Amino acid sequence: MRLNYNHLYYFWIVAQSGSLAQAASILHVTPQTISGQLRKFEDRLGTRLFQRTGRKLALTETGRVAMSYADQMFERGDELMEILEGGEILKPLSCNVGVAMVVPKLIAYRVLQPVLNMDQPVRLMCHEAPLENLLADLAVHKLDLVLTDSPLNPAYPLKAYNHLLGGSGISFFAARRTAARYRKNFPESLHRAPILLPTRTCALRNNLTQWFNRHSIHPRTVAEFEDTALMNAFGEAGAGVYCLPSAIEGDIQQRYRVSVIGRSAEIKERFYLISPERRLRHAAVLAIMQGAKHNL
Repeated sequence: MRLNYNHLYYFWIVAQSGSLAQAASILHVTPQTISGQLRKFEDRLGTRLFQRTGRKLALTETGRVAMSYADQMFERGDELMEILEGGEILKPLSCNVGVAMVVPKLIAYRVLQPVLNMDQPVRLMCHEAPLENLLADLAVHKLDLVLTDSPLNPAYPLKAYNHLLGGSGISFFAARRTAARYRKNFPESLHRAPILLPTRTCALRNNLTQWFNRHSIHPRTVAEFEDTALMNAFGEAGAGVYCLPSAIEGDIQQRYRVSVIGRSAEIKERFYLISPERRLRHAAVLAIMQGAKHNL
């Protein structure tokens, strides 16, 4: 059975856009045309590539595998056209990184930044999503690695390996106009204070709860966040005290109108790479591991 590349291209565009209507607009054809082409493609393969979730189309397990190959094939096709049209091309090394939503953006940048300084050009593709989704993509080789704040559970049905990047103590922040109030008598000042917490999907949350209990501190939870950038915005507005790794406290104070009110070395937030291989060989991944020794 030979692959119909026209069918594959229609599938690829629909998978990227998430709906027949958007794909039809991109391809300048009717949704009915695309639907018919997809149906023929699935019939030829003998399996479903999409499943409907509300108004959106989501990839099935087979669809994820097909998508990972389609990405590579059409990327190579673009490179071929550049060469045939007479342009010079220095093929970059591709590195697909999944970043768990619970990882602070500034930490993710600090971890991945060494890739941008490599002698060999690298095309870095970052995908942010919940950890479970990223692990599914790692399983079908859509990602080269996943950056997260907790090691992969050995019971998880995926053959992958944890690589500890490093860790950091925790700094507590408050809006500048209220910082002095909480800085005095820290950490007792946090008792019954309004606080912004990471969600329970974040490894830091459990460590933070234990630390509060050891110090008999019972703050008043105002909101919980999976996205640390949003938590920074709420903290800057004075909604409550919050904490993030001390490794990026300088960046946070520079970007947001907040101040450090105290620190704790008792609470450690650690960061890991999860990869499908025990011995790392990818040049970009090795650069990340080496850089983490200095950046975390």
